[in-house]
Amino acid sequence: MELEGISQEILRRVREELNREERQRPRADLPVSDIPARLEHSLLNPDTSVSKILDGCMLAKKYGIAALCVAPYHVASAVEELYGTRTAVCAAVGFPHGCMSTAAKVAEIRECTNQGAKEIDVSLNVLAIKSKDYAAARRDLEACVDAANGRALIKAVFEHCLFTDEEKKYVLEMIPQCGAGYLKVQNMLSGHGARVQELQLVREILGDAVRIKIDGGVKTLEKAVELFSAGADRIGLTATASICDEALSCARSV
Repeated sequence: MELEGISQEILRRVREELNREERQRPRADLPVSDIPARLEHSLLNPDTSVSKILDGCMLAKKYGIAALCVAPYHVASAVEELYGTRTAVCAAVGFPHGCMSTAAKVAEIRECTNQGAKEIDVSLNVLAIKSKDYAAARRDLEACVDAANGRALIKAVFEHCLFTDEEKKYVLEMIPQCGAGYLKVQNMLSGHGARVQELQLVREILGDAVRIKIDGGVKTLEKAVELFSAGADRIGLTATASICDEALSCARSV
């Protein structure tokens, strides 16, 4: 086998192992005490200062959440503050619509992983998909997965409300085929927030072929439980503290 072929095979195995570690699906009866470890606290608003990042890191340490999602600019600060904790730093790359060049995304991913990001939420190239240039969209995501080089978990962003039924089917099937470990159901533009229907659509098309993160206006423990019961593996949100407090309070009362 040529050196390049050996390198690609090693990289494929590293990706498989990284994704395998994320295969533990939450059951419908997920204990409420386990919910904080399935949450991702989002700090992506344009007014997010370093001080807000540090506050978010304190929240992450307090509750032991899965990840803190930040813009690439804040990755280094978050990584330094969360060093030695169970919380991963997740960088939002190509946010929000992924319509920059593939080279720009690749550079962003490499910089973020070099700074210590362990997860990447990468936006698909929406314009390529809407132009029916599916091959370009696939190449873009494959290049992003390659750029992570097995050092970070790739979560491909599925802004479902932008796509036709045909486009949804293509995008959903493309994501695991390209090596992404997660599909993120994003509701930034949907107008209705996270819903069970979107989770059901993903599972109907893909089964258990990919892990699912979903976001969009999750404000209560009841809603979080509903989404986990419907098949979500992670939830992205900003109301992290109140839901964690409620979950831990319920766990203590049992």
